[in-house]
Amino acid sequence: MSLLMKDPSAVLDYGIDWGRQYLEGDLLAESSWSVEPAEVSGVEVLAASFNDRSSRVKLGGGIAGRVYRVRNHVVTAMGREDSRSLVLRVEER
Repeated sequence: MSLLMKDPSAVLDYGIDWGRQYLEGDLLAESSWSVEPAEVSGVEVLAASFNDRSSRVKLGGGIAGRVYRVRNHVVTAMGREDSRSLVLRVEER
């Protein structure tokens, strides 16, 4: 997991490069993102995309002083599944 800082008003893109260490000749077939805790005015997924080897998410919002876990779950063309997480601490900048 990576710890990242985010301002509540910032809209930022984050990504995971799955190909570099995890795919070993396989390709991404599905990718989904989730945020915990899911709460009113919390961090929210605004957009998401992926290609054969990496996944990206655009995040907005968040409550200052809170910590959020942003999880990317993927399924590969060979049927393998895995998840990786980012941890966001929201602070006024």
